Amino acid sequence: MTPLDDIQDLGEPGGHRYRHTQPGTTIRVILLIASAWVLLFATLMTSVMYPVLGVLLVIMFLFHSLSVEIDAESIGLSFGPGLIRKRIALSEIVSCRPVRNSWLLGFGIRYVFDGWMWNVSGLDAVQLTFADGRHFRIGTDEPDVLSRAISDAIGK
Repeated sequence: MTPLDDIQDLGEPGGHRYRHTQPGTTIRVILLIASAWVLLFATLMTSVMYPVLGVLLVIMFLFHSLSVEIDAESIGLSFGPGLIRKRIALSEIVSCRPVRNSWLLGFGIRYVFDGWMWNVSGLDAVQLTFADGRHFRIGTDEPDVLSRAISDAIGK
């Protein structure tokens, strides 16, 4: 299956559908390194070690991947098991384009420049522009395919 296979026709005008889950490789590696550091260097402070490891495991559970789904009306985003999610109405989006994030922007949910970013791994993203000028960045490992799917869905 190629990345282009993620786009499917729903049989209605402008009704393209896209579904893709990006693994959070970067977040996983960072959290595993942090967990190893806690285990190696905090063995004398067991009262601190267990809560810190617990927090790291919860973060890994919540942010281990980012799923993006486009239906006829909205873009749905969800991290990991779907406890953290967001829907963006296609009618609010005026344009989108692939962008490259600086590694300084980090990962997870962040406020960057003039809008929010949801990202789990890598530096590629698609930037949505809303009618009021705000932006929203969706991290992805297939920016061109996602950008095309969003453009098709909004009729651009």
